[in-house]
Amino acid sequence: MLRKIVKIDADKCNGCGQCVPSCAEGAIAIVDGKAVLSADMLCDGLGACLGDCPLDAISIEERDTDAFDEAAVEKHLAAQGRPALHHAPAVPQAAQAHGHGGGCPGSRAMSFAAPQATASSETAGSRQSQLGQWPVQLHLVSTTAPYFQGADLLITADCVPIAYAGYHEDFLRGKAVVMGCPKLDDNQFYTQKLTELLTKSDVKSVTVLRMEVPCCGGIAMAARQAVADCGKEIPYKEVTIGIHGEIK
Repeated sequence: MLRKIVKIDADKCNGCGQCVPSCAEGAIAIVDGKAVLSADMLCDGLGACLGDCPLDAISIEERDTDAFDEAAVEKHLAAQGRPALHHAPAVPQAAQAHGHGGGCPGSRAMSFAAPQATASSETAGSRQSQLGQWPVQLHLVSTTAPYFQGADLLITADCVPIAYAGYHEDFLRGKAVVMGCPKLDDNQFYTQKLTELLTKSDVKSVTVLRMEVPCCGGIAMAARQAVADCGKEIPYKEVTIGIHGEIK
């Protein structure tokens, strides 16, 4: 089947092993001084190991391979003496109805109702999150996740929620969100992932939140290109946040 799966560049890999413990499925092993996939069916393709490679030797590719087999993963982990995969903690029934499978519980797609703001929740120290889904990182979200259907999509540069104090109330409320940093990641991947998301999902609008620093323009470029390439007329808005937290 055609699906996304981890790709390890042997020329870049120095066998440091930092990626091994980050793979919940135990799919990565060090063989002859290099990180390798033990078997394709053990890799869920969600890329939890991506951020742990100091040499950027791990990426996600789409190719024809065996389907992810969670039962095989459980047997593999047992043979290694490692604990079995833990499923996501209990969530409201509405969230369970929209949950999607996946090996790593931290990357399972979930949608849930964001809490309604109340008078008490607007006081300092008790404000309510407006997040209505999980996960949020572009590397981890599924482009066919149900929370993108009919949604207003908020594409957020990683630093924005730190710089802009009113991020949840002013921008995130009622929107589906994806996040990334074009300085640290492959912006071509962002363009491809966003194009796929917009093509497969019935997104109503796109809003991009970026920082004023020049390198952050990459995420806006990826979003604009994705809107142009998806073959749909989707309203697009771009907002720049200053490093002191102001809207530019």
